[in-house]
Amino acid sequence: MRFFGFLLAGVLLAGSSAAAQVNSSPSLLNSTTTTNLAVDTSSATAQPVSFRLPAKPAPQPQVPVIGVYEHYSFQAYAGYTFMRFYEVPHQIYSLNGFDTSISYYPGSGWIGADGEFLGAFSHQAGITSKLALAAGGVRARWAAPRGLEVWTHGLAGRAHYVPQTAFGPQGAFAYEVGLGVDASGNRQRIAYRLELDMVGTKFFHTYQLSPKASIGVVFKF
Repeated sequence: MRFFGFLLAGVLLAGSSAAAQVNSSPSLLNSTTTTNLAVDTSSATAQPVSFRLPAKPAPQPQVPVIGVYEHYSFQAYAGYTFMRFYEVPHQIYSLNGFDTSISYYPGSGWIGADGEFLGAFSHQAGITSKLALAAGGVRARWAAPRGLEVWTHGLAGRAHYVPQTAFGPQGAFAYEVGLGVDASGNRQRIAYRLELDMVGTKFFHTYQLSPKASIGVVFKF
């Protein structure tokens, strides 16, 4: 009976020991799995953060500068002039002389005041004939490429003709309309002018329309 009792006690002890091992294995497995999951989760979320600077904007295309020309308020001109003077019907004379003018543009603008003096000479009946004209008016200008300046003007004043003739008095009302172009090139203050005008006068109780061409130098200040 004692032997049987010891054997039963040994069997019960062995059974409880096996049960304890079986119960402890899942917890160890669970602990390992949990640890692995924690490690995997942390490795998945802890990604390195990268910062990108904003891309630089593309450079704007460069526009070539063709040239800038300053507009001066005053312009003084002097040059040679040629004029076909229609004195009376069937009497036409070619006059050569000089033409001077000064212009003022308030605020260096595009429209201004213009004053002109003309002196031209020829020969009539063996003596020297002279035509003088002084007039004032308005001038307008426009800037063009390559240092060019295009302009137009209209003037009114007084003309005087020598010698005295049998056709009438020597003084007369006069007006002038025309246009021209000034070429500065690389210079700022000096330009070369080509000018075409029509000069109207009222000598000898009749009207004269006389074309005039001038070429000369302009000084700007």
